[in-house]
Amino acid sequence: MAYKVYLKKGEEKRIVAGHSWVYANEVAKIDGKDKNGSLAEVYSFDGRFIGKGYINHASKILVRVFIRNDETDDENFYMQRLKAANDYRFRLGYRDCYRAVFAEADDLPALIVDKYGDYLAVQYLSLGIDMRKKLICDCLVKLFAPKGIFERSDVPVRKKEGLPEVKQVLYGKVPDYVEITENGLKMLVDIINGQKTGYFLDQKENRYAARKYCRGEVLDCFCNSGGFSLNASTVADRVISCDISPLALKNVSDNANLNGITNIETLCGDVFEVLRNFRKMKRQFDTVILDPPAFCKTSDEVKDAYRGYKDINLTAMKIVKSGGFLITCSCSHYMTATLFEKMLIEAAKESGRRVRCVEIKTQAPDHPALLSAEETQYLKFIVLQVI
Repeated sequence: MAYKVYLKKGEEKRIVAGHSWVYANEVAKIDGKDKNGSLAEVYSFDGRFIGKGYINHASKILVRVFIRNDETDDENFYMQRLKAANDYRFRLGYRDCYRAVFAEADDLPALIVDKYGDYLAVQYLSLGIDMRKKLICDCLVKLFAPKGIFERSDVPVRKKEGLPEVKQVLYGKVPDYVEITENGLKMLVDIINGQKTGYFLDQKENRYAARKYCRGEVLDCFCNSGGFSLNASTVADRVISCDISPLALKNVSDNANLNGITNIETLCGDVFEVLRNFRKMKRQFDTVILDPPAFCKTSDEVKDAYRGYKDINLTAMKIVKSGGFLITCSCSHYMTATLFEKMLIEAAKESGRRVRCVEIKTQAPDHPALLSAEETQYLKFIVLQVI
């Protein structure tokens, strides 16, 4: 008999509005008996049917609701959901490299599918989704006919689901690097060992938008494999790509060579120290780009993250030439847009520079955000001019 999960009074409102997560502390009682990871039915306190989702007693998120009618999670269901997600991207013009499935935003909680040319990189982030790995993989093969599918479930969040971190080939063969085209530039993506699923697809449009602010000399901090650097190089006189990872900088050089780009140089170092040293040297740039990794992955880390963001933004403002630009980003949803803007206002005040906001953007449209789930709205991209 399937689990029947009854919520406490009033706890159904968020789920009815479209959110997927049912927390264990929101549950009044559970009837029935089935195996962990099975499809459970969720009801309001007064017995009204809310939806169905996979249950995991080991997780604080007890159920992830993704079916709100009498459907079941068979092959036909997954084919329809996956096709609907991909059709949305096709409608927007995505073809070569894009996020094909964005978990909750595509009504497939805990599932990520990224397309890099003829290859797919996937993440299974919950017990229920992981148990249906083969079924989902088979559907992806039928839908995309890829040359290979690689699983990048090597993320700490899996531990909260009682799952080990996993990296493996699920289908076909996957090369060390996959060549994609983004904004007219060729990029080599390391699906097997690169960050996330190999590349940060959510900044695609923002990288192109950054071009108009990148005349003269540009400093790209936390450059990773060089997405912003390469886009900047198409209009800048010179780009310095800075990262603490020698492997990332090798990727920058490889990507520059792939495109015949000669105006990029790499700098290995801790960005915090690099920025401070440039300030001491009174070295200034026409544009500084800050695209750091998430400084906070839990709500408990927000205070420390706030200080970190403020540190780099304050120093960056001081090394931007008068009339130049600071392009600054945050990819942590815990650092909300309101909090991020508050930090920038404080940094500007303490920098002693007059700063104005020029442009604000968020994640690319292949990473849509549910209005009912603030967790899906996470990326901040802000362009400031230092007057």
